[in-house]
Amino acid sequence: MSRLASLLCNALLIATTALATACSPVSARGLVDVAVVDRDSGQWLEPVHHRGKRWIAGTPGHRYGVRLTNTSGERVLVVLSVDGVNAVTGQTAHPSQAGYVLSPWQSTEISGWRKSLDDVAQFVFTDLPDSYAARTGRPDNVGVIGVAVFEESRPIRYDYPPPVAGMERDRAASKAAAPAADAAASGAMREQSAPQRIGTGHGQREWSPVSRTDFVRASRSPSQVSELRYDDHDNLIAIGVLPRYPRWPQPRRDGPEAFPNGFVADPPRW
Repeated sequence: MSRLASLLCNALLIATTALATACSPVSARGLVDVAVVDRDSGQWLEPVHHRGKRWIAGTPGHRYGVRLTNTSGERVLVVLSVDGVNAVTGQTAHPSQAGYVLSPWQSTEISGWRKSLDDVAQFVFTDLPDSYAARTGRPDNVGVIGVAVFEESRPIRYDYPPPVAGMERDRAASKAAAPAADAAASGAMREQSAPQRIGTGHGQREWSPVSRTDFVRASRSPSQVSELRYDDHDNLIAIGVLPRYPRWPQPRRDGPEAFPNGFVADPPRW
């Protein structure tokens, strides 16, 4: 097989409208930002930095989506892995496999396991034994969402600038790039001793049309690899990722406030 043929990938092109929406990045630098949204609560699951990894807390029974945002002016190929399984093909994930092709600056939400060009089986947080990976005999990598991103060989250049929302994303990326303090050795022991509790199940079908496209990778190795770990809230507390008691933010006192108190006080007596 020629080198060109080995780099040719029949990838899937997202057939949705590009969205200029800022999101919380998994990787501080890279071609693609990755964020996870709880589709039942409507909230973005903000990553927490712990011992060089990024974690999110999933709620068992809730559906979720993976938002992929191309931050470059060229097409990119994104191989999406959920629990060590390729979300498009169902194979044990490897960067050489098929994935989603994003247009310049495009943002799209992947809401499930690809069943056909027309529909997916929803991603849903579930007990580990009921996860798709465990039910197909592959439980070893449950609890991680990852992407391998490839640039295109001889890409078509686009002259228009990125959307304004990209500036918000860049600020979020700078904040995420701040180094996190290493946890104590006892924290590492807790992390190793607490077993993974939840995984990603094979939920109900929903309509999610895509189309096929050709994509020639610029290299055999991905330009970006990002991972995001997840588990339920209680287990993240047990392994030291989340604090046992919430740290409520203190109100700022740098100026007048429209709502300084919660209720109307009695007026003074005349």
